[in-house]
Amino acid sequence: MAKANYQDEYQIRLEKLKKIRAARINPYPERFEKKHNVSEILGFKLGAKVQTAGRLLTIRGMGKIIFCHILDITGRIQLVLKEDEVGKENFKIFSQIFDPGDFIGVVGEVFKTQKGELSILIKTYQFLGKAFRPMPEKWHGLKDMELKYRQRYLDLIANNETYQRFLFRSELIKTLREFYWQNGFIEIETPILVNNPSGALAKPFKTHYEALDLDVYLRIAPETYLKEAIIGGFEKIFEIGRCFRNEGMDPSHLQDFTLAEHYVAYWNFEDNMKFTEELFVYLLKKLFGKTKLTIKDQSGKEQEIDFKPPWPKASFVELIKKESRLDLDKFETAEKLRAAIIAKKIKIDGIEKLGRGNLIDALYKTVCRDKITPPTFVLYQPADLSPLARKNDQNPEIVDRFQLVISGWEIVNAYSELVDPIDQKERFAKQAKAKATGDAEAHGKDDEFVLALEHGAPPISGWGMGLDRLVTLLTKQNNLRDVVLFPLLRPKK
Repeated sequence: MAKANYQDEYQIRLEKLKKIRAARINPYPERFEKKHNVSEILGFKLGAKVQTAGRLLTIRGMGKIIFCHILDITGRIQLVLKEDEVGKENFKIFSQIFDPGDFIGVVGEVFKTQKGELSILIKTYQFLGKAFRPMPEKWHGLKDMELKYRQRYLDLIANNETYQRFLFRSELIKTLREFYWQNGFIEIETPILVNNPSGALAKPFKTHYEALDLDVYLRIAPETYLKEAIIGGFEKIFEIGRCFRNEGMDPSHLQDFTLAEHYVAYWNFEDNMKFTEELFVYLLKKLFGKTKLTIKDQSGKEQEIDFKPPWPKASFVELIKKESRLDLDKFETAEKLRAAIIAKKIKIDGIEKLGRGNLIDALYKTVCRDKITPPTFVLYQPADLSPLARKNDQNPEIVDRFQLVISGWEIVNAYSELVDPIDQKERFAKQAKAKATGDAEAHGKDDEFVLALEHGAPPISGWGMGLDRLVTLLTKQNNLRDVVLFPLLRPKK
């Protein structure tokens, strides 16, 4: 078996399927009553009766005894099959039909081998599923990164660290929901197929709705619908769901990602800053039991970060001025700012097509963001960059907005919401003009949202957090695809 190549092994297992059927064994039975998980069994006393199931990892025969290991969602344990326990015929059938990768159900009792390993002595067994293809690298771990993404099920089987990472992701989302519920939030759902790709500066995906013979978009954010729910009378709401942005892919960006957003009536962005600190303390203490963690920056360097509040605050405009020596107030148009950036020899991809807002954002990301290490609130972004945010009362050139940046990762974006329909309509028109001149990520018009605002809205503050980025940060990964169970890849053919 060790010398057989992959295709030979496949054919050998197909032949074994014939033997299974010839022995009148169903290779794919409908169910098995699994009474105990492996982790439970590992805590049982010797002699305890058990009934469990899992995937076979190894099979090793030694005369009239066979040693195996099985894996389930909670761990692995050794199985021991003895001819004098199960009978000569059952022992023979086992040795002829089972391979590593197959599923098995067993009834037996807990005992220790002569070497002291806690094991299950099999009394009866049931075949639960045939695997035709051998498992990767004899269970020593899957190393090929593309194969990990393309066939994540193999990565989960071969690498316990991968399984634990996705278990952590599930626990984080569960804990996030708990915090919202404890604070009086209601979870609602908003559309994914939309007429207007509103809610953020991003290029949308377009598709066609056959029943209506209409081109529609995949949402880039649920923001405007959530604010319409506030207009309708909700006061504290959140949504956790997939969003889609048809833009570049790199270790910190995916075209489809999971976003948590919440909106609260009568709050401003400062209320949301306080809420963010409280949320992170709750998450980290629940998940890690502490607020001081070792994480990686985007270059892969590990560093210890203390999340204990209060967190530092920094002005967006002042950060850019410090790192680029450019005062944004002196460049009223995209053309003037673009010329100044080029004169400073700062390289930005696609600089010629960017409107002033996206140009400022690209400048910040190029010269500032990677240099921010501790959890930091970056405040008061320019109004051009924030078409849905409320202008600051003292300085209408900026908006009451913050981004939470941790070790170069932008994790949270939040602001006091713009609820003035006249101002909103004017800003949409300005964004539409930028889009018409080539800025694919500019915000388009959204007349339906303006109509909703014209019916009256209370003060609102909204907040969004990229869950993929947060999980990547907290699990010390280098790429968002390492925390997405099934990331999109090009097909092999």
